[in-house]
Amino acid sequence: MSDPAAPVFSDLHLLTVLAQTRSYTQAARRLGVSKASASMRIAELERAAGVPLVRRTTRSVVLTEAGQRLVDDTHGAFTRIEQSFASIKDLAGSPRGLVRVTAPVALGRQHVAPTLAAFLKTYPEIRLELDLNDRFVNLAQEGFDLAIRHTQAPPDTHVAWVLCPTRSVLVASSEYVRRRGAPKHPSELAAHPCLLYLRDAAGQNWSFEREGARKNAERVVVAVNGPLRANNSEVLREAVLGGLGIGLLPDFTAAAHLGPRQLVPVLPQWQPRGFFGERLYAIRPWAPQVPRAVQCFVDHLRQSLSRGFAPD
Repeated sequence: MSDPAAPVFSDLHLLTVLAQTRSYTQAARRLGVSKASASMRIAELERAAGVPLVRRTTRSVVLTEAGQRLVDDTHGAFTRIEQSFASIKDLAGSPRGLVRVTAPVALGRQHVAPTLAAFLKTYPEIRLELDLNDRFVNLAQEGFDLAIRHTQAPPDTHVAWVLCPTRSVLVASSEYVRRRGAPKHPSELAAHPCLLYLRDAAGQNWSFEREGARKNAERVVVAVNGPLRANNSEVLREAVLGGLGIGLLPDFTAAAHLGPRQLVPVLPQWQPRGFFGERLYAIRPWAPQVPRAVQCFVDHLRQSLSRGFAPD
């Protein structure tokens, strides 16, 4: 005879997801249930356990010592079950399932979105959820399968595929250069209004290396300032086009607007270093097996972005 107080395995799984997300809202969204249902199920699990498992605060959800111990003991088993089920699903005909992807706003709008229709027509049983966001999300915590990011080095705890090279470009409008002139050396940027990507304090220092230099290359770090900071490269590009100042942009935002009457390179003999990253990656938390639907989308990205973002 079964024990009426025995925990339901789905409720134990909910607890492991709650431990990752630290949010009833995020956990409920990932599992496709209502927030009220998730809260009620955790309360039932606590009654079955006889001890509190979750400590609720105004900002987040924190597991008690008992709750964390339960998650530590069961998380590995649920991970193996998920991986086993995913491998079985991959045996069944065409790739299928939901793939949740996060990407920078500008890159997603300009270079990923135009390719999605073709991908989904090729794989009609795959569903995509694309979140365009310039912040670095926690993939496991927020339930994303894949992130598209330009970075210097992806984390060792993740699987990473190189999509294409990318670079930072220093640009101004042709009107600004006619009016103010162009700097001849990076140190002269201190006298120009510069448009800054909204990041930590490091965003106010731009680093440059002389183009073409190999050994003992000259490197310059200059403190810059200006009338606008924004966390979106399209916003900065429009401000640069409007003649507001000099901007440091990723090439995928600037490339289509480079031209004698639009954006012109500034200090072309100097390459900005260490800001936006020099490669574009598709990144996902490490797992022994990648779902077919995810791999299909990675292959699609590698093909569609293989040319990079050099202007035509």
